[in-house]
Amino acid sequence: MNTSMPIDVPQALAAIHGKDDSGRAWLAALPRQAEEFLERWALRPDGPAAHGMASLVLPVTRADGVRAVLKLQQASEENAGAPLGLRTWNGDGIVRLLDHDHDTGVMLLERLDETRPLSSVSDDGDAIRILADLLARLVAVPAPDGLRQLADVAAAMLEQTPQAIPALRDPDERSLVRRCASAVAELLGEPGDRLLHWDLHYDNILAGHREPWLAIDPEPLAGDPGFDLLPALDNRWDEVVATGDAPRAVLRRFDLLTETLDLDRRRATGWTLGRVLQNALWDIEDGKTALEPAQILIAETLLHKRKV
Repeated sequence: MNTSMPIDVPQALAAIHGKDDSGRAWLAALPRQAEEFLERWALRPDGPAAHGMASLVLPVTRADGVRAVLKLQQASEENAGAPLGLRTWNGDGIVRLLDHDHDTGVMLLERLDETRPLSSVSDDGDAIRILADLLARLVAVPAPDGLRQLADVAAAMLEQTPQAIPALRDPDERSLVRRCASAVAELLGEPGDRLLHWDLHYDNILAGHREPWLAIDPEPLAGDPGFDLLPALDNRWDEVVATGDAPRAVLRRFDLLTETLDLDRRRATGWTLGRVLQNALWDIEDGKTALEPAQILIAETLLHKRKV
């Protein structure tokens, strides 16, 4: 089968990964790696390459006529568990894994409609219900052995927090991060054992063929489902603000998610504050000295809810 085609690395992807030696090496190897797997798995390219924040995606057709996508990404601690998670879910509410190379992390995946993400659904109420229903299915699955554990992630966050907090300029923000850390500390002994997606927002759900909507791009983690809620809470943040009552809009989403997933509200609140803490630590590591306004409002709203 003739699989030859020029593989161009998108400039946006190069900008993201070209900041260090390992990223530049991965980018340089991408065209050759794509050609290798097109040949190895007898794939025929049939569309322009696409990309996300961390991967190059090539639409392909297998020798048996099945349409798929070849996903190439730089190996990381976050995405290392994706093949195991996808095999465990086995296509139930999420894209199906068709093949995988353990050494490189290259995956062959079911093809979905990349032109129709859930973010294209104009009614936010409809969109959040679709997301909640999918998330409920995903976190109903027990996590398999071999995945990263929320207990370890949370313990590492608590260890990093004291050194990170002084980087924030605003004392109120420093206090907020401490309160998020306290909420995580309370839950550290009950981290949960469900299979988490870790990044389920509207753009990580695409229209499918065997199901109307399917999740993509998991970063699987074993833990409490409450740790999976935050990406859904700050989706389309401009629309949340435009309601004129952002805390009420956040609570509406939070209540729908916790009811659909049948979660304990105390634990869900604490682990959502844990995600705010995680985002804060990542931002500080990137050199930022202030928290994102959406993260502040979500944390303050949930902390207030804990008191009433």
